[in-house]
Amino acid sequence: MAEQRKLWSFHGGLHLDDHKSESTQKPVQPLPLPDRLTLPLHQHIGQNAEPVVGVGELVKKGQVVARAPDYVSASIHAPTSGRVIEIGNQPIPHPSGLSDTCIVIEPDGQDSWTQLPEPIGDFRNETAADLRERIRWAGIVGLGGAAFPTAVKVNTGGSGPIETLVINAAECEPYITCDDVLMRERARDIVDGIEIIRQIVGARECLIGIEDNKPEAAEALHQAIARSPDNVIQVVTVPTLYPSGGEKQLIRLLTGREVPSHGLPADIGVLCQNVATTAAVADAVLRGLPLIDRVVTVTGQGVRQPGNFRVALGTPIEFVITQSGGYSEQAHELLLGGPMMGFALHDDQAPVTKATNCLLAASLQEAPGPQPERPCIRCGECAKVCPADLLPQQMFWHARAHDFDRVQEYHLFDCIECGCCAYVCPAHIPLVHYYRYAKTEIWTLERERRKSDLARRRHDARQERLERLERERKSRLRKKKEALDKKSGGSAAASKKAAIAAAMKRVADKKAAQQAETQTSGSE
Repeated sequence: MAEQRKLWSFHGGLHLDDHKSESTQKPVQPLPLPDRLTLPLHQHIGQNAEPVVGVGELVKKGQVVARAPDYVSASIHAPTSGRVIEIGNQPIPHPSGLSDTCIVIEPDGQDSWTQLPEPIGDFRNETAADLRERIRWAGIVGLGGAAFPTAVKVNTGGSGPIETLVINAAECEPYITCDDVLMRERARDIVDGIEIIRQIVGARECLIGIEDNKPEAAEALHQAIARSPDNVIQVVTVPTLYPSGGEKQLIRLLTGREVPSHGLPADIGVLCQNVATTAAVADAVLRGLPLIDRVVTVTGQGVRQPGNFRVALGTPIEFVITQSGGYSEQAHELLLGGPMMGFALHDDQAPVTKATNCLLAASLQEAPGPQPERPCIRCGECAKVCPADLLPQQMFWHARAHDFDRVQEYHLFDCIECGCCAYVCPAHIPLVHYYRYAKTEIWTLERERRKSDLARRRHDARQERLERLERERKSRLRKKKEALDKKSGGSAAASKKAAIAAAMKRVADKKAAQQAETQTSGSE
């Protein structure tokens, strides 16, 4: 039984059919390795990882094959041993359907490990910096879908003290159950990961927010916490309401605190992490294992055997579907993620990445095509369900009119793109598409502005440099002349005066000669 704790509420939200039971009937099943693994260099927020291996090179399981080049980035490791057969553009799971640079590995069937770092058994005696460095080495990112590098997120030194660590176990979107089954099977690892993160950030309490439709997972967590020496971890059951798993919404539910607009949870003394991320942290610290696989939900009426599978990163999505029985006759559309925030995949040859939490092979009933868009009737239903308490209708008008300054006045970037507004819109307006378009345009304009500002600053710096060099040249000439004058002791000035006097004398002599000649001519 979950401990009683006061809960708050957030604005809006939806009660949706969760469709969870279809994929939770079996334990997590490990998938075999495919014939090739495709590892995109961009599996996280931030700068792409840079390859540190070449075509033809043999790699070992767990070996770093692409290294994080910047602070906000994440390294990528080989999920098995084999040979690098290609580095180049391959299909990736992205709404655009475009390709990107990937490392392609052909497994050798040996699955032999590289030399891994020593496990850190007594992590409580380690410094926060050392624990963060281990997490960074492991390439761990947020596994709830955001894929933000975890080592960066737990580095909260510049944000003030963290009072509350919030663990997101809500998994509020329909169909997705990978966190649910992970909590049932690896609750002890999740609690270990929580204790490690608390050691890093110094949080005085930890709240695990879990929706009330996951009683088995909640019980497993209670049992794991009972065996833990850490008595500040509390499981808090929240009502099933989409999107209670949104970071700001869950923080509001559990603490009553509001994350400020354009702010971070750390600004109010809170850090939020996903349960799968905490399990990966435990693997990295306690076992020295990098992030090379993850649990993926495969579900929907379009697949024959729904379930949850532990999948090596880089595995083709088509291979995962085949291992779960293949497509059924009802398969209509393949989504990455859930029906609310997921997106349609253009190619099932794209690989599983760190951000892949669900593959939804949806039937026409589960994913009906877009309805014809009709004019907005100003009903206000979108504003009623918006969990961020925004005015979706006003944002829609200004986004459609390309009035990007005005749309930002309505806090566009506080929109979490949950899809609640579009779900209830009687006019079938794809509201989230307009918001994404506006955000993309604003980001593009901002990049262009920064480039223009940089060019202007470079031009101004060049002009200032040229003017400075000219001033220095004139100063050197003036000093040189003054030095010459000083060295000659004034002889130059005297010479100049003598020359002027001689010239004046010559002029006077010439005039006198002319006058004498005139007088002689007159006397004759």
